[in-house]
Amino acid sequence: MSRSSAPPPKPRPAKMEAVALGAAFREAVALKRVTMPVVENRVTAVIGPSGCGKSTFIRCLNRMHEVVPGATRTGEVLLDGESIYGPEVDPVSVRRRVGMVFQKPNPFPDMSVRDNVLSGLRLNGIRPANADSVVEAALSQAALWSEMKDGLGRTAGGLSGGQQQRLCIARCLALEPEVILMDEPCSSLDPIATARIEELIHELSDRYTIVIVTHSMQQAARVSDYTAFFYLGEVVEYGLADVLFTRPEDPRTEEYITGRFG
Repeated sequence: MSRSSAPPPKPRPAKMEAVALGAAFREAVALKRVTMPVVENRVTAVIGPSGCGKSTFIRCLNRMHEVVPGATRTGEVLLDGESIYGPEVDPVSVRRRVGMVFQKPNPFPDMSVRDNVLSGLRLNGIRPANADSVVEAALSQAALWSEMKDGLGRTAGGLSGGQQQRLCIARCLALEPEVILMDEPCSSLDPIATARIEELIHELSDRYTIVIVTHSMQQAARVSDYTAFFYLGEVVEYGLADVLFTRPEDPRTEEYITGRFG
């Protein structure tokens, strides 16, 4: 069979999916019937101006939105085809499967590197028998083992900002999530640390489904396979990143990525 007549590759399945997802904080509407997939073992970037609902969207993906007083939600979020908002679903179990890395590195500063990695497990009541192996595996995946293997007893507060963020990623990985949400993970980092995190995102996508919120169009173009452009709580455009950034269909998308508004 010639290359031209070969069948196209099968599309990858959606690991998660938002279906008519709406969210609000009391009277302030943040999301309006958002429907979009999160493709398995790929990086999805969520871009858009401040206040467009990006962070609210990913917080709905692991039920963090509901912990805010006055927060409400409509619609559904599916994980492997099942609602994460079903009455029988434990939010804690959802957050183990769908981990979060926040904008500002937030390790426990007075706790050792080793104990920081294990802290998520301990907060979930898990005491692994092979704790040393868990720590090494998580730090290795977070590209931090070579720097920390001889300093596991160091307190996290003495690490650089980039190291602290990779430590937070390692803490997330120790829980063995299926999806990793990243909310502006490089916003407080210098260019060198940012490059390390971006390289790490690329490596982790072989094993994890990743959603990253970013204000940087350049970062989204570098790290993502799929990109969604949010504006005023709605998805204006979603698709393959290289197509969205080079041939956007909606004029609002083109205006945003070329810097004419936002």
